[in-house]
Amino acid sequence: MDAIEVIRAKRDRGELTTAQIDWVIDAYTRGDVADEQMSALAMAILLNGMNRREIASWTQAMIRSGERMDWSALDRPTADKHSTGGVGDKITLPLAPLVAACGAYVPQLSGRGLGHTGGTLDKLESIPGWRASLSNAEMLAALRSAGAVVCAAGSGLAPADKKLYALRDVTGTVESIPLIASSIMSKKIAEGTGSLVLDVKVGSGAFMKTVREARELAETMVALGTDAGVRTVALLTAMDRPLGRAVGNALEVAESVEVLAGGGPADVVELTLRLAREMLEAAGVAPVKDPEKALEDGSAMDAWRRMISAQGGDPDAALPRAAQTLTVDAPASGVLARLDAYAVGLAAWRLGAGRARKEDPVSFGAGIELHAKPGDVVRAGQPLLTLHADDAARFPRALEALDGGYAVGPAAGEQLPLVIDRVTAA
Repeated sequence: MDAIEVIRAKRDRGELTTAQIDWVIDAYTRGDVADEQMSALAMAILLNGMNRREIASWTQAMIRSGERMDWSALDRPTADKHSTGGVGDKITLPLAPLVAACGAYVPQLSGRGLGHTGGTLDKLESIPGWRASLSNAEMLAALRSAGAVVCAAGSGLAPADKKLYALRDVTGTVESIPLIASSIMSKKIAEGTGSLVLDVKVGSGAFMKTVREARELAETMVALGTDAGVRTVALLTAMDRPLGRAVGNALEVAESVEVLAGGGPADVVELTLRLAREMLEAAGVAPVKDPEKALEDGSAMDAWRRMISAQGGDPDAALPRAAQTLTVDAPASGVLARLDAYAVGLAAWRLGAGRARKEDPVSFGAGIELHAKPGDVVRAGQPLLTLHADDAARFPRALEALDGGYAVGPAAGEQLPLVIDRVTAA
């Protein structure tokens, strides 16, 4: 085989054989297929799509490019959750220890933020001492001691996906459902979890802007997981407005701790509990207690403290704070009719909470506090948002991002329901 033959087949709207897919993924991983050739193939896939068999073959080939983790030594089932990313989406932080407190092991490999969406590892790294990189043996030890671990994927896990992910980011081929689905699911299946709950975000602050797109992605990923023997379910959830009242790394950690202490914003609590119950059901676990009870009685908080400590973090340490703040006030009295997730996420990124390139540093203290949510009554001059940055020179660009991103009116505008739909295997 050769790369040109495979590129032409997909360019001409043909169906790639499993042998072609296996060859091109292996050859690309080894360096025998050049980046420009894989770029051409990725563009052909974006334009012409793949069927279910092709996507499944592509996913399996990426899994076989590296190691597959094994948690069979554990004495309880494993459950994982993956979110497609959004603004203020800190759900993994309270969710992982909550599910652990209820009886399942949670081995979760997470990523870093890029652009306007935050990354779980960046948030946790705002905790002094916490380590994202663990060996497989360290992951197993952390699971046994804490019940949950959230860390970075090792270099041996789906290396083909790592190469292709970086290439897609710079060649305009990110927005391909077959490539998105296979990227996510190759890592999750290789991670070795027995069950998986997918949180597919919908709205301006999400990758999928419409319910139709999100449902197609969810159905594709659920099919991939099911075909690979992983019990998989997906929820479509709202990302037309930010989740919770904090956007930014340390700010979101603080809000997550509030949830684990029995408080926190209603939407974060609601989604955390819904996903926890989905994870326990998918894992086939008879919970030792209801997730709501685990938040109330402190057992979820205990699991959080064990989880953070197991990875070198100090759960009692003060979190980083930005040096500068700026308040944005309500322009009129009325109801906060709209607060656009993308505008808030972009502003937080410009304040230093995110990165433009993978190698860029982030400011742990930067971000935005939301003092009102859509539907809340506000008065003219009342604080709507507080911007946090290490350098006040960042404020003007953040304010530009927010311009037109919120509105006060006589009534709230239309909003997506927090949980829009549930997708299971056909």
